[in-house]
Amino acid sequence: MGNHKITIAIDGYSACGKSTLARELATRLDYTFIDSGAMYRGVTLFALRNNIIQGEAIDQKKLIELLPSISISFKKVGDTFRHLHLNNEDVEQEIRNKPVSDHVSPIAEIKEVRKFLVDQQQKMGRLGGIVMDGRDIGTVVFPNAELKIFVTANIEVRVQRRLDELKSKGIDSNANEVRDNLTQRDYIDSTRAESPLRKADDAVEIDNSDLTREQQLNLALELAQERLNSLIKS
Repeated sequence: MGNHKITIAIDGYSACGKSTLARELATRLDYTFIDSGAMYRGVTLFALRNNIIQGEAIDQKKLIELLPSISISFKKVGDTFRHLHLNNEDVEQEIRNKPVSDHVSPIAEIKEVRKFLVDQQQKMGRLGGIVMDGRDIGTVVFPNAELKIFVTANIEVRVQRRLDELKSKGIDSNANEVRDNLTQRDYIDSTRAESPLRKADDAVEIDNSDLTREQQLNLALELAQERLNSLIKS
């Protein structure tokens, strides 16, 4: 696609496959993939490790005070994957576990946490040539992104995808538990006061309920090519 590079923002609900799409799209375009959700999971893991989360209670004051001591980065593993590092420790597997999944949405609601991570995300994307996925990428992090995609799928498809993901990692779960978790996260993400999940006005929606990964990827590649062509012509 030449030397021109754009910023691609991919938003959507949990377990819609947006990270898979973003990662594969970045690989095909030779762009950098940034999993913003992993960054929030990293902060959540930090909070759990430091007893900032006790049951359902979060000591927001303590977390905000400790934010400057949190270092989050992505380091390449192999040819395509970048693992999240929390204070120079590879925590890619640990941030996908249930305790983090259960608490990440309330942590992501905290205004100071979002500002802390949005600032970092914007620095990462300053030069373009990135694909970033999350819940407020096209609306808050990169409102001027050349391509915005909003990914969705029906709840039962999402439940099965999450079950398959957990099973592949050797984590036991059941459909009701996963459905409850996804429903709760949808509600929190969509109704929070700070940067709620919503489709940007200029985003292209992809409902991948009945699409294969390859079909979804090809559709996204077509959209990226269209944006690049428009950029070159202008």
